[in-house]
Amino acid sequence: MGAMVFTPSRDSGKHKHIRTALEDTFQKRDLVHLAAGSSVPLLRNHIWLVVRGMVKLSSITLQGDELLLGLAGPNEPFGAPLSHLELTEAVTLCDSDLLCLSMEEIQASPHLAMALVRAMASRMRQSESLISLLGLRRVEDRVRGFLELLAEDYGQACDQGLQLNLRLTHQDLASALSTTRVTVTRVLGLLRDEGWLQILPNRQLVVTHLPQTR
Repeated sequence: MGAMVFTPSRDSGKHKHIRTALEDTFQKRDLVHLAAGSSVPLLRNHIWLVVRGMVKLSSITLQGDELLLGLAGPNEPFGAPLSHLELTEAVTLCDSDLLCLSMEEIQASPHLAMALVRAMASRMRQSESLISLLGLRRVEDRVRGFLELLAEDYGQACDQGLQLNLRLTHQDLASALSTTRVTVTRVLGLLRDEGWLQILPNRQLVVTHLPQTR
């Protein structure tokens, strides 16, 4: 595969540093292409970077339930060195192109290392937002807040609002928000009926209203 082409972000400056560092250092590096639903091996001394697509990060609880830890989108890193959970899994939510970087490569490039630090800070903010949502008493508020977070971070502008070009199942949403699949299905129906959300025939979601202050 040729030079890396990064998926544009709605916030063009959000990942400017890491995009520049990677284009300068690894412009001719081959990418790993994985189809939707593929498991990404988490290597002990390597960090993955999403170039195109989306990866779901999850863990298995002691009770055997899946817990959604977060998402990694374009120009965002993930990998074993960034987590202390042994049962973490990474699965592509759509066809994705990934770059695998060894810790030795990162340590040898201060410019790249600093860019990754900035990208990891963004991932940490996402994790903190997810945790704060769990403190909301009403499940409807949790679902609405989670979809707002995804739309602002990864949504693509369309005529109706912001479209989420990823297929999170109702169980994925339930795992992220500490509720049940049945409850998520009911809440999504309510949000659709009030016009806040559109559900497309391909099951992708469009958030039609976002708070002006966010």
